[in-house]
Amino acid sequence: MSNELLTPAEMGEADRKAIEAGPFDGIKLMRNAGACVAREVLRRYAAAERVHVLCGPGNNGGDGYVVARLLAESGVPVSLWSSGEPRPGSDAALAAGECPLRPMPLAGFLPTTGSIIVDALYGAGLSRAIEGDTVRAIELAITFGLPVVAIDLPSGISGANGRVMGAAFRAELTITFARMKPGHLLMPGREYCGEMVLSDIGISDAVIDELQVCTFRNCPQLWLGEFPVPGVDTHKYRRGHVGVFSGGPASTGAGRLSALAAARSGAGAVTVLSPGNALAVNAMHLTSIMLRKADDGTEVEAFIGDRRPSAFVLGPGFGVGDKVREFALAVLAVRAGVEGLVLDADGITSFREEPSALFTAAAAPDAPALVLTPHDGEFARLFPDLAADEGLSKLERARQAAARSHGVVVAKGADTVIAAPDGRAAINANGTPWLATAGSGDVLAGLIAGLLAQGMPAFGAACAAVWIHAEAGARFGPGLIAEDLPLALAPVLRELTYSTES
Repeated sequence: MSNELLTPAEMGEADRKAIEAGPFDGIKLMRNAGACVAREVLRRYAAAERVHVLCGPGNNGGDGYVVARLLAESGVPVSLWSSGEPRPGSDAALAAGECPLRPMPLAGFLPTTGSIIVDALYGAGLSRAIEGDTVRAIELAITFGLPVVAIDLPSGISGANGRVMGAAFRAELTITFARMKPGHLLMPGREYCGEMVLSDIGISDAVIDELQVCTFRNCPQLWLGEFPVPGVDTHKYRRGHVGVFSGGPASTGAGRLSALAAARSGAGAVTVLSPGNALAVNAMHLTSIMLRKADDGTEVEAFIGDRRPSAFVLGPGFGVGDKVREFALAVLAVRAGVEGLVLDADGITSFREEPSALFTAAAAPDAPALVLTPHDGEFARLFPDLAADEGLSKLERARQAAARSHGVVVAKGADTVIAAPDGRAAINANGTPWLATAGSGDVLAGLIAGLLAQGMPAFGAACAAVWIHAEAGARFGPGLIAEDLPLALAPVLRELTYSTES
């Protein structure tokens, strides 16, 4: 599955460029799309007593007319319903003219038990809330418990941001074309789409390349070429050194989780930087991970000078206050050797009153990369205006936050968005509810730092860590707690490493 995500506007431009380039004109692309949908319906719903095809007046409806014609030609009982006539001379009008079935007004739609619905009312480009007969059709689908096959996107879901526009079909299967849209992956759209099928209708990769897309589905294809694989002559000092800041005596667990994840990621060495009063607690729980006292900025600077660490994690279990700010700014002031700083949890909250100090430090020439990993609440503390702007999608908020902070932003959640200051962004698609457990984010922060330490660029490291973290959680499944995660990372990392070598 191709990993670019196209906005509705970009998809429209791709259609236009594909028609200009040939060999398919608009109606042929529409016929191809309809054929893909009809094929899936015949394969999956052969036992359906009737197929109700609901067509809108636009190109999505045109796809529906093709589906209705092909299903009828295959001997399937089809009822065709229309919310409005296509524009005369349009491709949708041509498709409607080729369909031998006469559409009935959507206002009279009444399904029967044992039938299915093909939703061809509105596609990804929906820009206003649906109402009237379409809302009634959605309610009937729910009442009768009918499977819905959506063309492009379930009607009522925005292709740009995944939001429900008034009401929406909840599809069992969604079939889209050429490339997925952000609305397929952003919540709640992801829940409404059901199973996703991406079909080739004749829009070439060359056409997509011309668009210079900067939004992606997060998957190994996006970052595997940057994934660190040790050479046969590698030793531990070439695999990077991660420093993880620990909290006080009663809050050391979060830092150790981050440290374990950094070690599992392949970092050659990991050191927990502990307050003096927590050294004994940490020492009782650490074996392969090193331990060093760090009570102030001078001791942190001494550690950097002595051990030349490649990346840091700051925030998990650390506590909020001046010391976080002091340590973060000290790391970002290093101009050689440190690849990056992962700022999570308390590290983010500590800059709530003075975010400009953090952003200015990250923007300095040759500063280490900054990676921020906020959940929704932490995001709102650091970027209150963006969080409060209901007109922005999660994708847009993350992008603007990355540009403002001069760092990579990992906006966590079921639809985690990873955004870079240069405008690139990726939406994660393999999230799992099993990761909704205390300490899971600490493991993610350590995993990002471990990949950074091994030389992976910040955006790629963040994307890879988010995907690996989710994959490990999904494979483990029910019963997962954060302590399980570092070891659960191992089989996923092993598969990625061997696929890179092959």
